[in-house]
Amino acid sequence: MDESAEAKGGRGAQLKHTGLRPGWTTGACATAATTAAYTALLSGEFPDPVTITLPKGQTPAFALAAEELTASSATAGVVKDAGDDPDVTHGALVRATVRLLPAGSGVVFRAGPGVGTVTRPGLPLDVGEPAINPVPRQMIREHVARVAAACGGHGDVEVTVSIDHGEEIARSTWNPRLGILGGLSVLGTTGIVVPYSCSAWIDSIRRGVDVARAAGRTHVAGCTGSTSEKTVVREYALPEDALLDMGDFAGAVLKYIRRHPVDRLTICGGFAKLSKLAAGHLDLHSGRSQVDKGFLAELAVKGGAGPDLAAEVAAANTGLAALQLCAAANVPLGDLVATEARDQSLLVLRGAPVTVDVICIDRAGTVVGRSARSSPSGA
Repeated sequence: MDESAEAKGGRGAQLKHTGLRPGWTTGACATAATTAAYTALLSGEFPDPVTITLPKGQTPAFALAAEELTASSATAGVVKDAGDDPDVTHGALVRATVRLLPAGSGVVFRAGPGVGTVTRPGLPLDVGEPAINPVPRQMIREHVARVAAACGGHGDVEVTVSIDHGEEIARSTWNPRLGILGGLSVLGTTGIVVPYSCSAWIDSIRRGVDVARAAGRTHVAGCTGSTSEKTVVREYALPEDALLDMGDFAGAVLKYIRRHPVDRLTICGGFAKLSKLAAGHLDLHSGRSQVDKGFLAELAVKGGAGPDLAAEVAAANTGLAALQLCAAANVPLGDLVATEARDQSLLVLRGAPVTVDVICIDRAGTVVGRSARSSPSGA
């Protein structure tokens, strides 16, 4: 993002306004460690620092904290810097061990010590897979291919990611409840940790609304993250200064727009997160509100689900699992959640002259539910 874009508003301007220092995700650290290890395996030398390219084009450099090279494998380690975010994995040592595989094997992922394994359905990974999420996997594959092209390799490798003390750290996360056992998940969709501070982030939301209004924007979008931001740009072609990085603070967006209205507000975010808004929660952070599967089961019944399906939804491991169950039975749970979230938003707006629509997406940014556009009165 260039400086002129930041000056106009949008996600980048909000982050800059908080004054908080961003950090790197475990996925970015694992990618850097893999890149260094594979380079050493092919060339005999570890690049230090090692530079990677993130999904949005940034090129951070990471110092290596650990190196080990044998005849059959190479291991590199990077210490995670979460910036000013109170991330439980800040300071953790993320290691990647790379071994060559026969040509045609592709990139095979393994969970080393401190990285969890998926044991229940409903997550974006199959049961039995290491808890290395889809975007970090793609980042690692791309960097393996680049190293192979530069150093004369074929790119067929086994990548084992481990995190020192990860199993202990994971006890303070939601992983055990989600059925991710043995350690942490390797996460991140942008490679960057957006630092979290209630007061700073809410202040940045207010600034974003002010900038949008000053620019004459009549339609703004509150987005929970970068994937939902891409979705509303694709759907509505909104300019950057009409995008509000809402994060978990749905209530902050709604309350400020109630006092400083715009003609139209779109709220876009992940299905599970927006199901919390639908249930009446205005703070969507996982530490302060959880997905209520009983509530989802009630919505499913409204959409035509029978008692057996409702019971399955209530017992689902995750919101995504509940959504998948309903999709298989042609019950429009995504639309029902979006509509309830819209109606809850209208209640907070208290008749302010703002029309509202809500879009629910999955992790890939596919729209899985949407509400009709509603007037302030709910008509």
